Formats: sequence, C-alpha cells, structure tokens
Amino acid sequence: MNKKILSMLIIFTINLNFVSCNMSRKQRFETEFLLFFDTVTQVVAYVDSKEEFNKLSDIIYNGLKKYHELFDIYNNYDGINNLKTINDNAGFAPVKVDREIIDLLIFSRQEYENSNGKCNVALGSVLEIWHEYREYGIENPENASLPTMQELKAAKQHTDINNIIIDKKASTVYLADPKISIDVGAVAKGFATEQVCQLAVENGFNSFLISVGGNVRAIGSKVNGKPWNVGIQNPDINDANKIIHTTLLNDKSLVTSGDYQRYYIVDGKKYNHIINPDTLFPADFFKSVTIICEDSAKADALSTTVFTMPFDEGLEYINNIPDTEAVWVFQDGTKKYSNNFKDYVLK
Repeated sequence: MNKKILSMLIIFTINLNFVSCNMSRKQRFETEFLLFFDTVTQVVAYVDSKEEFNKLSDIIYNGLKKYHELFDIYNNYDGINNLKTINDNAGFAPVKVDREIIDLLIFSRQEYENSNGKCNVALGSVLEIWHEYREYGIENPENASLPTMQELKAAKQHTDINNIIIDKKASTVYLADPKISIDVGAVAKGFATEQVCQLAVENGFNSFLISVGGNVRAIGSKVNGKPWNVGIQNPDINDANKIIHTTLLNDKSLVTSGDYQRYYIVDGKKYNHIINPDTLFPADFFKSVTIICEDSAKADALSTTVFTMPFDEGLEYINNIPDTEAVWVFQDGTKKYSNNFKDYVLK
C-alpha cells in the first residue's frame, strides 16, 4: 500500500477485542477493501454473526461500487451514463442518468448557494488544469511548473454552475457550455458514504463505523452504548504524534481536508489539490480542516469549502450551522476550534 493512501487513512482507536458476553452477544468484525474512490474503505461493526457482517459488507461494497462508477469523471463503464458521459456531451445533448447523479448535483447546487460559490462542482475546467500540472510535476519533479494565470482565467470563464441544467422529471443533465466540466471531488466520497450507510440502516444495521479514505460515518454507538473513538490525523506526517485528537462520535460524521494528501512541489513550495475558486490557486491558509456533523456529504463539502476560507470567515460560517463543529490546523501547527468542538474530544 503506498504512502499516499496510508496518509489518508483515519486512525481508528477502537478496542480490537470482541465485546464481553455479559454485555452483549454481539461481536466486533472488521474488513477493508481498496477499490473505490481511489482509496481504502474500512468497516467496523457489532453484529450477531459473521454471516450478518458479510451482509453488511456486501451492502457497503456494492453501494460504493455503484457510486464510484456513477461519479467517475475519468472512466467509462458498460451500460452506465456517468459524470464522464455528461462531461463528454457538454454543449451537445442532455444525458439521461440515474437518480443518484441527479441527487448529487442538487445537493451540490445547495452547497454552492450556502457557501456563496466557494463549493462549486462546475470548477472542473480549472481543476483539470491543476490536475495535469500536478501529475506531470509528480512524475517529473525537476521540470515541475505552475499553470499561468492566463490559462486559469480562461478556464474560469466556463465554471458557471447555472450551465448545469438538471431536468428532474426527465432525469437528464445537460451542460449548456461546451467547455464546462463537472468535478465532484469535494462532495462525492461523502455523498456516497452517507447513502450507503442509510441503505445499511434501512436493512437493520444500527451499530457500525465506516471510513472511505478518511470520510468517517458513525452509525449509532458501539454495542455497549459508548461512542466510537475516532482519531484525527496529524497533518504533519513526520510528527511522532500521529493524531491530534481522539473524538467521540455517536451518529456523526467526521471529514478532514488537508494539504498532505495530494500535492506537488515547485521551486521548493508545496501546492496542494484544494483550489480556492477566488484566487484559482491552491488554498494555503491551513494544513488541515476537520468537520464534525451528522451528514457525511455535508461534512465532506464543508471541509473543502472552509479550507479555502480565511479563519475568521470559516469560523463564522461553521458557528452558524447547527450541530456542526470544526478544528483548524494552521501552517505553524497552531490549532483553533469552533464553539463546541471540544465537546467531542476525549478528555
């Protein structure tokens, strides 16, 4: 497993033993797989039997597979109209898609409005430029370079989210600008995580924890009624302390965005993958931002959005969202918190 994937793994600080029989007959099982959303998925659950855990694992595996294929912007799949299909038909024709894509784009539009445009899934033309420069720079570090502001500004002319035309009744999506491109990297993992968890709940599972590349969703509590213990990774991966806090989660999500996951170096400076839509350059206010709230899709969107905001702006934004907390880690290692974040921290 490569170091990039390892750095994305959330640190689970959970007792590995089975629950004692005098507390419950349920047992603790866990599994992980590396297939979807280019990251590791981990599942931990308290259930009655291995067969029951296998059922849960199948629900999560099959659900993530479906969302991975639908939300993919790079690859085609037989018999599936996905986000790549929509992008490929920009300016040409509406594309009939599954309801899951419609729901994702409706959610994304809501986050765009809530964040005054900071969370914009129509920024794909700009993100694609950075992706190409980053990939080349990683493979050829001695020749790594930055995009020019001229090409970034030209791409920004094709980032109007209103050109994503959604027809709910016909279940179609049409990109009215032939040069616009959808990129759902800020919301896709969290949205998929939330949906597969709710499907598992509908099938009777009420005590499990899932992490999709660090997008953590806790359903219920552990079988003994105690909260799930989830560590927040230290964004300084060279520090001996691998976590900055252990959090206590009951029916909550925890998502971190940071500069230590995907980046490249140009002239000795790190450029991460989280692009500020105002400057068109990677945001560099913080090393990481972690969000705690109930919905994993919301937490995913917020972690990226707040990462691109100056601290005072982000703090005000988070403190005005009910039941939502955040911790910011600055470039010098300083940590600051929303009003009630420390209520979730193991004392």
